[in-house]
Amino acid sequence: MSPHHNDPDVIRDLLHTPAAWAVVGLGDNPDRTAYRVSLWLQRELGIRLVPVHPSAATVHGATGYKTLADIPDGMVVKVVDCFVNSSRVGAVVDEAIAERDRLGIEALWLQLGVIDEDAAARAEAAGLAVVMDTCPKIEYPRIQPGDGASAVTD
Repeated sequence: MSPHHNDPDVIRDLLHTPAAWAVVGLGDNPDRTAYRVSLWLQRELGIRLVPVHPSAATVHGATGYKTLADIPDGMVVKVVDCFVNSSRVGAVVDEAIAERDRLGIEALWLQLGVIDEDAAARAEAAGLAVVMDTCPKIEYPRIQPGDGASAVTD
């Protein structure tokens, strides 16, 4: 099996298409990265958040659920954004695959430092797009014409 490579077109589509993202690992602790990044997704990109965390806390005004399976029927979730340890992400990926058709899941985003090649391969084999080991806040400026690159002159 060859290592996973992120597709810039997939990243561009995910970050430019308003949708609901289930953010696994998003609790109400403002000191956690998931809290800050999800707030950015909501404010800057217009992403509708669906927090998924054992505490099932309401975060950034969005109702939380303990697991993906607890998200109600009829709620469409385009992306499952994983803020969990690499050793635990395989189970989240498997749950996303199992809930794919019911929730309309199209993609998995494994955050910076979250790496599981086998889980990524399982997700892709199930027809899901996968972005791994990066953060939307890192990728967004890279895909914006002029952002970051505008300072480079000849």
